[in-house]
Amino acid sequence: QVQLVESGGGLVQPGGSLRLSCATSGRVFRDYDMGWYRQAPGNERVLVATVTSFGSTNYLDIVKGRFTISRDSAKNTIYLQMNGLKPEDTAVYYCNARRLMRGTLYNNWGQGTQVTVSS
Repeated sequence: QVQLVESGGGLVQPGGSLRLSCATSGRVFRDYDMGWYRQAPGNERVLVATVTSFGSTNYLDIVKGRFTISRDSAKNTIYLQMNGLKPEDTAVYYCNARRLMRGTLYNNWGQGTQVTVSS
């Protein structure tokens, strides 16, 4: 069973920063590609940033240059550093871990953490 434990959401003013964390087991951290998605009210869940098990990263265009995803192998944790936050970044952010194995996609989600950007 894959467990993803998120933390770090909250309320921040426009232009501020937050860092989200997602902790998991060593097996998942080693073998799964991981990332962050977000879902605003009335909208679909969308990819924000991903990092593969090899360390390659990918970002949603509108967060490039503001958000940074990273991995800490000593803590089996990924982070999403969010700078220059805008009201439109307000959403529930979900940690994701996925792996394609023998033709089956294993896709796992954290419980979500609320990020609110407002003055």
